[in-house]
Amino acid sequence: MKIAVLIPYYNHPNAIGAVVEQIISHGLPVLIVNDGSSADSDKVLARLAELALVEVLHREENGGKGAAVVSGLRWAEQLGFSHVIQVDADGQHDLDALPILLGTATENPEALIAGQPQFDESIPRRRLYGRYITHFLVWLNSLSFAIKDSMCGFRVYPLTATLRAVDQGEMHWRMGFDIEILVRLHWQGVAMLWVPVKVSYPDDGVSHFRAVQDNLEIASTHWRLFLGMLVRSPKLVSRWFK
Repeated sequence: MKIAVLIPYYNHPNAIGAVVEQIISHGLPVLIVNDGSSADSDKVLARLAELALVEVLHREENGGKGAAVVSGLRWAEQLGFSHVIQVDADGQHDLDALPILLGTATENPEALIAGQPQFDESIPRRRLYGRYITHFLVWLNSLSFAIKDSMCGFRVYPLTATLRAVDQGEMHWRMGFDIEILVRLHWQGVAMLWVPVKVSYPDDGVSHFRAVQDNLEIASTHWRLFLGMLVRSPKLVSRWFK
């Protein structure tokens, strides 16, 4: 098992340094995919790229989080890694959970290991309620309660299975990717294990979520997944009796 940490990055110059420092303190290689960020971010990333365990891949144009993650997955495969730990660049995840995710992945190399958020009082109410709606739609589209949280970007991907899922269907390349890839991996029969992870929303945090456009795109993703579920429903229902 050869594992790296993958960070999809778009304009988080104030947070990325501390995130990278925490990761390399665990001795893990870091792959940062710069998704068409600003010149200020380029300067920060250039300094980080000088660190021994850090490499940076630059995308010419912003394609969205999903596009950045998939670029990183393919890059990691080319570099010979078997697994990647996805970590968001904004510093919301408690990286003290890294050893637990890593240990769980080592014991279960074929499974996807995902963070199950433990929120504090800093989470905006609208985001919390939005997650409940997403949970329901994901359970519907997977015909299962196996996916305990589809929106936390702190997870370990087994590369072969994940890239197979990416290549088998039209994917949502922006904010909906985190949701869609888990549903598709479930359809594929990939086991999923969950690790509690503390998540906070700092007052000075930067969000690139576009309220109208991204919500519409995520809604279209759920609709496509619903249609995909209907086609796969006999197979998915048969799992209930195993």
